[in-house]
Amino acid sequence: MLLTVIALLLAGILYTLYLDGIVQSRFEGQRWAIPAKVYGRSTALFPGATISREQLRQTLDGLGYRRVPHPDLPGSYSVNKNRFLLRTRPFQFTDMVRDSDYLEVLIGQQSIEQLRRAGNGDPVGHYRLEPRLIGSLTSAHGEDRILLKREALPDLLVSALITVEDRDYFHHLGVDPVAIGRALWANIRATRVVQGGSTLTQQLVKNFFLTAERTLWRKFNEALMALILEYRYNKDEILEAYANEVYLGQSGGKAIHGFALASRFYFNRPLHELDLSRTALLVALVRGPSAYDPRHYPERTLKRRNLVLELMAEQGIIDQAMANQAKTRELGIEQGSLQASGTPAFMDLIRRQLRRDYREEDLNAEGLRIFSTLDPWVQRQAEEGLSLQLKSLEKVRKLPAGTLQGALTLAEVETGEVMALVGDRNPRFAGFNRALDALRPVGSLIKPVVYLTALSQPGRYQLMSELEDKPIRIQGANGEIWQPGNYDNQYHGKIRLQQGLIQSHNLATVRLGLDVGLDSVINNLRATGIHRPLDPYPSLLLGAVSLSPLEMTQMYQTLANGGYSATLKAIREVTDATGKPLSRYPLAVKPAVDARAVFLLRHALQEVTHTGTAKALQWLLPAGVEVAGKTGTTDKLRDSWFAGFDRRRVGVVWVGRDDNGPMGLSGSAGAMRVWADLMGRIGVNSLDDRMPVGVEMVQVDPATGLLGEGCKNAQSTPFISGSAPKVAARCARQNSMMDEGLQWLQQLLD
Repeated sequence: MLLTVIALLLAGILYTLYLDGIVQSRFEGQRWAIPAKVYGRSTALFPGATISREQLRQTLDGLGYRRVPHPDLPGSYSVNKNRFLLRTRPFQFTDMVRDSDYLEVLIGQQSIEQLRRAGNGDPVGHYRLEPRLIGSLTSAHGEDRILLKREALPDLLVSALITVEDRDYFHHLGVDPVAIGRALWANIRATRVVQGGSTLTQQLVKNFFLTAERTLWRKFNEALMALILEYRYNKDEILEAYANEVYLGQSGGKAIHGFALASRFYFNRPLHELDLSRTALLVALVRGPSAYDPRHYPERTLKRRNLVLELMAEQGIIDQAMANQAKTRELGIEQGSLQASGTPAFMDLIRRQLRRDYREEDLNAEGLRIFSTLDPWVQRQAEEGLSLQLKSLEKVRKLPAGTLQGALTLAEVETGEVMALVGDRNPRFAGFNRALDALRPVGSLIKPVVYLTALSQPGRYQLMSELEDKPIRIQGANGEIWQPGNYDNQYHGKIRLQQGLIQSHNLATVRLGLDVGLDSVINNLRATGIHRPLDPYPSLLLGAVSLSPLEMTQMYQTLANGGYSATLKAIREVTDATGKPLSRYPLAVKPAVDARAVFLLRHALQEVTHTGTAKALQWLLPAGVEVAGKTGTTDKLRDSWFAGFDRRRVGVVWVGRDDNGPMGLSGSAGAMRVWADLMGRIGVNSLDDRMPVGVEMVQVDPATGLLGEGCKNAQSTPFISGSAPKVAARCARQNSMMDEGLQWLQQLLD
């Protein structure tokens, strides 16, 4: 008997030591896998910045700032007509740590007029708002959290948590026999489980070390490990771990752990900025995040929150008047920055670019901070615009709701930074990403590179060169005959080269492409950023190649940037969890194609928006703005494309059906409407007239292509230096003779 007792005692000691090893190993090691956090770009405030009052308001709301009568605390702002007062939040940027500031911003019609410190009126030349947290990369276990130290936990939250979940927390040793007995008696009386006797320490052990199985052995392990935890670590360390570990909800496939992340998820603001009612709601969720999900069961959740407030009043944490006032408030749920799929298409691009430079386990566990190129305000305009325009197009074309799909990409011309990316008409749907993965025939969107190839040979081709737009038959290697036609089923005979592009004539384009050579066209496609394998078939000249919207954006970025290619990127910088820079993604721009030829091409693409296939932009965009672009339409109106750019931004839109069925929309009737809507929302920056070295403007008679100074319909046309016509048109010569005659007569009279 004695030996049995000794054996059991020894086994108990050994088992306790075994559990002690588990507790210490896990609790003192890397406790959690912290997914990388992704931030959007910072909004820059400075006098003259093109920011409207509505844009600034939406930006502040997106950051979770509270609109109040007077901003006394960080993360709040007030508005009086065109005057904004705001208290910014402190933030650790990659190049500096900035404290909270009190600013006054005066905004005119569309730009900032004055920026100064509200306290003393000192002018501020430039100020960065903190970037918006737009998402995180899910950990290997599907968990997400924002870690907080014990001292960062608000006292009100700690008091409420202990009041509701474990009133004797600071007095027990990890297990509370009184609480267990009280819960057992309550459950017996109710003939069901109505109370739990677990301490906060036991709850932490259950979530942190054990599985969810409901057995007596697991309960025994839970109690023993709780005692070990309390013996090894102090109350504040355990409380800190609990506050970071507690499960508080689900965002799609992502589990929300910890009060800090839950505050962002439910209220879109930091934990320390929560008021009494919101703090009580977070504590209410501890009892059961699924049962008290405020988005699905608001009435049930409201009752639970009010019970928490009442318990706080009973224990003297708050007075009854405060509790009663807090009970009158709504739940206050907002669209948090970590919703199930805030910007899934852009986050997909982030992941792909990160995988080139980081190991998957680093992205999932090291708590990296990724500063992206996404502009949250522009992204919102892109999402809303695409969805609304597709609905409008379905209504006009009498298509069933949901028939059309679309994708949109927008990037900065000079840097290649992706500002917005939408991969579905429902931008929150984290499924097939059409912006990156929808490989569709691009149609006429590819034609500018055909004309660029020709214009790069100024000894042979200029904008006023003559082309033949007439039928052509091409026999392939398999003996099949390819006989393309024009969109309007007409033949236009002799036309100017620029007219072939402006009016998107297929026959003239094919003849031009065959003359300059398919290999030369493919080489220029590669130079402008298309790296996918391309077959040298004549149909390539009319866009019989399947590419993604992002790939087309890369091509048009090179054209919009004067022939200089900047690889499209979604990431600016990456730091570790402490803010130490790890990687920078500097601007990398390289000359790709002849800048002189690109300027000539841009001249024609501008004319496309005046008299060509995109002329509807003249009334879809504000009057007087200058943009350039190209429509694209594929066989049987299956795909509608538009690529366009202004001085700052280049964007590509695709509209079509996932089943590849005809939809009755050309590039100008479909995708161009989406592009114009977006540019109207975010503001157009007109193209400038700066010419590269080696280009000259010459007055040309469009009828003959000869020098036309003085001709009635003369057009100012760019030429690569030395390639302009040397002979004047007849109308120009007649004017010249008249001028000479008048000069002779004047001299005779003198």
